[in-house]
Amino acid sequence: MTWTVAPEPFDCADAALLRRDYYGEVAGRYWGRPATAAEIDEGLTGDGAELLRAPTGDFLVGRFDGRPAACAGLVLVDGGAAELTRVFVRPEFRGTGGGGLLLAAVEDRARALGTALLRLDTRHDLVEARGLYAKHGYREVPAFSDGPYAQRWFAKELRGGQGSAA
Repeated sequence: MTWTVAPEPFDCADAALLRRDYYGEVAGRYWGRPATAAEIDEGLTGDGAELLRAPTGDFLVGRFDGRPAACAGLVLVDGGAAELTRVFVRPEFRGTGGGGLLLAAVEDRARALGTALLRLDTRHDLVEARGLYAKHGYREVPAFSDGPYAQRWFAKELRGGQGSAA
């Protein structure tokens, strides 16, 4: 049983389903109940996903034995930084090492795009995600965004990125 992670269009069939699952889970946790299909559709409308392709970013899909199991987005921002977004591993694939491989692939992609700093925001209730980030070298930093769901902020310096020591 093996994981592979590769860039894929954010709007291809598998990526679109992963993005729906991601939004369904984070919205459902926030509301304390399962999100409806209409709520998921509304949340995905105008969510900025168009930034998850060149030249502004990228989207990666993780597959476990060929099955779409995880995703993560990368959005380039000013100053040699990028934001990590939409990090998601389907529940049935958690604990199999895919989260770490997904982060490593996103970091490699960010470096290839000249990024020296990868940052993200998340919520208090996304405990598993916060644990994954901490385990892989992300440190909590002061707030750099003020979105309605941004409660915790993390960053990681990437060696070999633009402006960093190799």
